[in-house]
Amino acid sequence: MDSSASTLILCPPLNLKTQSKDGVNLVFDSTCLLQKQQSLPTEFLWPHEDLPSGGQDEVKDPPIDLTGFFHGDEAATTFAAARIRTACLKHGFFQVINHGVDRNLIRAAHHHMDAIFNLPLAKKLSVKRKPGELAGYSGAHADRFSSRLPWKETYSFVYNHANNPTNRDVVSYFKSVLGNEFEVAGCVYQKYCEEMERLALVIFELLAISLGVDRGQYRKFFEDGSSIMRGNNYPPCKEAGLTLGTGPHSDPNSLTILHQDNVGGLEIFSDNKWQSIKPCPDAFVVNIGDTFMALCNGRYKSCVHRAVVNKLRVRRSLVFFVNPKEDKVVTPPLDLVLTTHQRLYPDFTWTDLRDFTQNHYRADTATLQNFVNWLSNT
Repeated sequence: MDSSASTLILCPPLNLKTQSKDGVNLVFDSTCLLQKQQSLPTEFLWPHEDLPSGGQDEVKDPPIDLTGFFHGDEAATTFAAARIRTACLKHGFFQVINHGVDRNLIRAAHHHMDAIFNLPLAKKLSVKRKPGELAGYSGAHADRFSSRLPWKETYSFVYNHANNPTNRDVVSYFKSVLGNEFEVAGCVYQKYCEEMERLALVIFELLAISLGVDRGQYRKFFEDGSSIMRGNNYPPCKEAGLTLGTGPHSDPNSLTILHQDNVGGLEIFSDNKWQSIKPCPDAFVVNIGDTFMALCNGRYKSCVHRAVVNKLRVRRSLVFFVNPKEDKVVTPPLDLVLTTHQRLYPDFTWTDLRDFTQNHYRADTATLQNFVNWLSNT
């Protein structure tokens, strides 16, 4: 495909076609859009109530220091867990510092994701995500939706945890999909994902402590998990006030660990208003997702968030979506059921919820409840 072509005639929602009724390829090419479009294509317009209304307040919660946990300091660990509990009861979001992930590794992961997004459009489209699959390139999710498109492109791949019997080598994946010249990138992401897995298991241990259940409850549940690594690229948009990089939603997965660059744009909904998350190069942003909300029987709420775009600067982020093994049954510890005397959500597997959001429903702020309703009718 000629990378200079730019067409935005888009398919119906969740109709996973690669061409419009006129036979025109569906392409998101932000460079051409910026240069050639007089106004923002209607497919990218979002409802007024979803858009930023001006300068947002910043979240004031200080980051949670993990130093004490790694040193075996029980008092510091208890304090960190208490801070996590407060944050998760309030909005399902917190940041962690002194997490043990090497700063040079984070920098390298950003660098290699930049290189992927800077590839020619034809190359990116040659590795685009196929319908129903989780790995590959996506431009504005234009192959899935026809309205309220996010002003972004993504590149995703699957990472199976160390104890997963189907563990796949990230290096081999990068070489086979992108070419041998991406072997170094594959090595970087193999290490990065291993570090994200390690950090996720630490956070799950602290979450268990904060909920008053067995300390190893969630760590064991996720040790053989299958997670998704994604890079997000939000190009500049001259009409940034009319669109969003990501619309309001909560993540369907269990836990999201994000590192954002210094541009800013991530916002959470807390205290009945949108609040921005100031970038901190030494911190990881952590969001509770819908699957974990079910795993804790609704004690903690999944974090509602969105991403705004910048008029002048590109914004990029690295996201690790933590999931259990696909066939594991999501059910809360008995202790969390006895205290409320009821189950808020039925048993399900991550595969059930993932397939619901891939094939039947566009993730938003009410995904889990709509999934439960769907389950009861199928």
